[in-house]
Amino acid sequence: MIQHNYPRIGKMLALLVFVLPFTAISVKAQEIRPLYKDSIPNSIGKTAPADAPTITIYKPEKPNGAAVIIFPGGAYAFLAFAEEGTKIAEAFITKGVTAFVVKYRLPSDATMRDKSIGPLQDAQQAIKLVRMNAAEWGLDPHKIGIAGYSAGGHVASTLGTHSARSYVPNKENTDLRPDFMILVYPVISMNKDLAHQGSSINLIGNEPSKEKIAFFSNEEWVNNNTPPAYITHTSDDAVVNVNNSIAFYLAMLRGGIPAELHLYPTGNHGFTQRLPVNEWLDPMVWWMKRGGWIPNTP
Repeated sequence: MIQHNYPRIGKMLALLVFVLPFTAISVKAQEIRPLYKDSIPNSIGKTAPADAPTITIYKPEKPNGAAVIIFPGGAYAFLAFAEEGTKIAEAFITKGVTAFVVKYRLPSDATMRDKSIGPLQDAQQAIKLVRMNAAEWGLDPHKIGIAGYSAGGHVASTLGTHSARSYVPNKENTDLRPDFMILVYPVISMNKDLAHQGSSINLIGNEPSKEKIAFFSNEEWVNNNTPPAYITHTSDDAVVNVNNSIAFYLAMLRGGIPAELHLYPTGNHGFTQRLPVNEWLDPMVWWMKRGGWIPNTP
């Protein structure tokens, strides 16, 4: 008689199910580095380890020299790190693009002297760090771009339009200008007709000065130093007004800066999270190929 040892087989299967996910994770394990080696600029007191800004590095199997630094959204109240960070990075590395996800500081009067400038400082530090370590990571220092989602799009577009002045220590005089921008359902403006209220309040307060509103309304800061941009949004976005993207595109057009705008009639906010990856990634990749940032190969 053949004896069936189902309990033992069950235990073995359970062990296999338990081990496999961790094996997969170990293969995809990525390096996390602090953004700042020493003190964090604009900080009040000691920053808790959980709140310290970091950058997570995602390396493709066959890097092509291009890099994208990713800023997740979250209305400057939280970071949608998995949905608009990790998943985006994992998509880009399949195309040979080295990806970096930034955990930037959220605006806080309790931890910053000027809460409005903290995210921009971390964005500048991120591109400085990536560009200074380009050789280590096999990157072309002239093919380093940024991608921002929702409020992360505001971080990215602020970096892209305010890179001429350094808001972090930069004795190395590293170029803080991104080579390209990808802005996905982005917050762009702090002007009341366009601003996403939650992002605006969290970044510049309930009663911001005219100067703060103007400084962080990035459609007004497009200049000759602004990098090319790929912008995408949906017309039915019920969270961030689509006119943010339109206003930025028109400003780029007026400034003679290359820009590509993709508007979809439906999909609402966060639409890329609900689409198959290739539907939102392929148009970005083809734009990057046309711009010369990644090789034009199949």
